Amino acid sequence: MSGFEVLVTAPQWSGEAAARIAAAGGRLSYLPDMKPSEDALLARLAEAPVDAIVLRGSAPLTARVLEAARPRLKIVAKNGAGVDSVDLAAAARLGIAVAVAAGANAGAVAEHALALMLALTRELPAQDRQVRAGGWAGAGHQGRDFRGSVVGIVGYGAIGRATAQLARALGARVIVLRRAGEADDDFEVEPTLERLLPRLDLLSLHCPLNNETRGLIGARELALLKPGALLVNTARGALIDEPALIQALRSGRLAGAGLDCFAQEPLPAGHPLLALPQAILSPHTAGVTRGAARQVALLTAANVLDHLAGLPLPPGHRLRA
Repeated sequence: MSGFEVLVTAPQWSGEAAARIAAAGGRLSYLPDMKPSEDALLARLAEAPVDAIVLRGSAPLTARVLEAARPRLKIVAKNGAGVDSVDLAAAARLGIAVAVAAGANAGAVAEHALALMLALTRELPAQDRQVRAGGWAGAGHQGRDFRGSVVGIVGYGAIGRATAQLARALGARVIVLRRAGEADDDFEVEPTLERLLPRLDLLSLHCPLNNETRGLIGARELALLKPGALLVNTARGALIDEPALIQALRSGRLAGAGLDCFAQEPLPAGHPLLALPQAILSPHTAGVTRGAARQVALLTAANVLDHLAGLPLPPGHRLRA
């Protein structure tokens, strides 16, 4: 295998991963913008065909883009896990494999989710603001306990499983949304949101974004949660109806939210979430640690090299429409 072309949809990528591609005979090229438009992708593919695309970020790999890349394009390898910007049906129709670095950053995202859970439960941002303003509640402040709380996990892939294990290790009672008969690693299971949500002190989202999960948590679902419940989202912003979330926070029905992802990223100036002290916000960095970034990039490179060499990808790495 030699002389193959790999396009990275970003200005740069892991030097170690790029070196592995180059050592196998690959030539890498890069796009100048982390958020290229469909037209920019079409223009680049018209200049020179590629055998593989390494997808960093959410470049729109639409049916038009994938069709323009054929017949040479063999694989789209996501440098991560989320492929909501890829037309999976078109890829399947055109015979283009779509692969993810399954589980590579699961530990990092799970740690971030748990950090948000603990910060919300113990009201750390509010206490920090109080001390900085000269206040001192001391023993007059009575916080919640995370230990003994009921945590619901929606989306039970590698990240959801790792988050559930961490939450249980700290004493939470974990309930997983799973259909009957699916593996649950001995966690308690509920088969529907209608049965799960009323039981929860804290809801944590870890599912992919697709037609079935877009807007999964709206006004109806938020109303099913216990009054004063907490919500954490380290998956995709569009899983939640943001106006409904904002209303639930303003009304106090939802006591707090820890959000690492949003319907629009970055958040525009003046966005209502920015004015809500009950919300802890991070800039979609849950899976971005040095160790996780290295592992994700190396698995992505391995997916490219294995597929181009005609080798099967590891279980869970190749996606189907």
